Amino acid sequence: MPVRVHLDDVLHARRMTLTELSERVDITLANLSILKTGKAKAIRFSTLEAICTALACQPGDILSFDQETL
Repeated sequence: MPVRVHLDDVLHARRMTLTELSERVDITLANLSILKTGKAKAIRFSTLEAICTALACQPGDILSFDQETL
């Protein structure tokens, strides 16, 4: 899939665990794990906004597009 998820990198930079993010954003750990591993097929803008707010980042810090994998 050409959309890459860099949630692990941002979490590491913020010294935050997935569990802590789950509690801050009120999203299940299972759903965040699916997103983190790149297995998610979609993400709601409200979820992306909540994650970006909790991590003090931009959507582009979490997601990138890799044209070479097309």
